[in-house]
This record gives sequence, structure tokens and C-alpha cells, in this order.
Amino acid sequence: MGEVKTVRVAVVQASATPFRRDAAVDKVCAMTAEAAAEGAKLVLLPEAYVGGYPWGLTFGTAVGGRSEAGRRVWERYWSNAIEVPGPEVERMGSAAEQAGVHLCVGVVERDSTYSGGTLFCTLLYIGPDGSLLGKHRKLKPTAAERLIWGEGDGSTLTTVETAYGTVGGLICWENYMPLARMAMYGKGVDIYLAPTADARQRWQSTLQHIALEGRCFVLGCNQYVHRDMYPQDLETREELEAWPEVLSRGGSAIYGPLGDVLAGPLWGEEGILVADLDLTAIARSKFDFDVTGHYARPDVFRLEVDESPHLPVR
Repeated sequence: MGEVKTVRVAVVQASATPFRRDAAVDKVCAMTAEAAAEGAKLVLLPEAYVGGYPWGLTFGTAVGGRSEAGRRVWERYWSNAIEVPGPEVERMGSAAEQAGVHLCVGVVERDSTYSGGTLFCTLLYIGPDGSLLGKHRKLKPTAAERLIWGEGDGSTLTTVETAYGTVGGLICWENYMPLARMAMYGKGVDIYLAPTADARQRWQSTLQHIALEGRCFVLGCNQYVHRDMYPQDLETREELEAWPEVLSRGGSAIYGPLGDVLAGPLWGEEGILVADLDLTAIARSKFDFDVTGHYARPDVFRLEVDESPHLPVR
């Protein structure tokens, strides 16, 4: 646990800017400043916010075939991803420094180390001095996400030490992976980040379960999205016609270490939720359940985590 006893945090349920990278970065910077003006010291934005979570699109793909129009949409999507580090990260770092906050933001990352052609769903950790502290690449894209994103490895199971405790987390349905959650609990996460694209009511039970299981604060964050936020000239825009007007109604929320709701959930609009976290509550919550302590039973169960990078060529 860090040195301070309380900290104000914010989750930013931003309106989407799909296929408009620079506009997304502008939004991150502006809403980070807004959250800081409300006193937040830790600010979280949703999964794949910069680069976009492409609700409703198939990229012209079916089993056994791809269309030329779909490839062009993919090219547009790839072009709006960012490299890490890169100029967009520097801009967001400057915003974090000006605001004096830890900024955590979901991006679509273009691999600049090896192939250059693979994208990852990534969570960035930026410090209050503007530096890039680390990143987490989603371990397992869900369903059709596997068409557009590669898989991260254990080398980016990142946590960040702060004056108010250990910050870390997983992205969206990674949080349904029991061993991945246990790996994060084993790192001593006090403030658990769960950016997502899941706007179902039942997702709230997942956030609450993680809080109860990990005896940690949980920050859930999603986007607010409707169809007219997509470019009108998108090559496969007709794919959206079968989808409802509102593609994601949000559901951002903050939970305490005994599963209590501290803020939200926020539905149907853009907004910023803030909450003051009483960090002393973490120790009290572990009185009767400590997932990596007196409830761990290492004599019966053991988890081994490979955190080495897995390179395509050695």
C-alpha cells in the first residue's frame, strides 16, 4: 500500500471517435483535464478508445473469404492505430503531466517492433510526469476481435506502483479468465482497472465480483457510442444497418473492496464519474477473505505465470 490514505479517481465515459485517431487523442487530453479539475489523481479511459472499438463491423470477412472493401476498412483502421511509444503517446503524456495525474487509456496499438502489420488492444499507463510507465496487451481477443487484434503475452502483465497503492488490471473479457485475475491479485493490485466494451447490465456483476474476490477497488470504464459517430464514407458502412442506433450505452462504474457501488453505473451519455477511495478499507476487507493470503492454499493449488516476451525470431 502507498503512503496516502485516500485518493480521488475518475472513469471517463467518453463518446466514441472511431477511425479518427487525432480527435480521440484530443478528447483524451480534454477529458483528462476535466477529471483533474474535479480533483482526480488517477484517470481511466475505455478499452480501445484511441483507434476505436469497431462495434458492428465484420471487415468484409466470412469463413473462407475476405472482400476488397473489407480490406480497405482494415487499412483505414490500421492507419488510425498508434505506435507505442509515439507522438500520440507523447501528447497524452503532456496532458497527464499538465493535469498531474496517472492516466490509463485504452488504445489500438500498431506493432512497430516486429511485423508492423499486427494490431493489439492495449492499455497504457502514463505517469504524472508524462512518462510512459508501461502497457498491457490484451491476452485473448474475444470472438470476432480475433480478426483484428493479435494476442499479447505475459511480458505485459503490468502493474504500476503509486503513492496510493498498486494499480493494474485486465481488459474486458480477460476478466473472465480466472488465472489471469489470480495473476493480477498475486501482484498485489489495490486499484484494479477493467476498461471494457461490454455494455450489458450483467457486466456490473463481473466488476462487483472482482472487487469482492480481489478485495480491491475496481474501476470499470466503457464508451458511449451510436452509429452516426462512424464516418459516413466508411467502405462497409452497410454492415451497421442491422445494429441498433446506440451501439454502446456505457455502464462505467466504480466499486469498493466489499463490492459496494461508489459511483455509477452511468448509462446512455458521455460523462465522468469520480469517487474518493478510502484506501484503509482494503486491509479491513481482507479480515475474512484474502485471495492471495489465508484463502490461497498454496499447499493444494499453485499458479505459474510466464512473464517472458515470446518473440517470433530469436
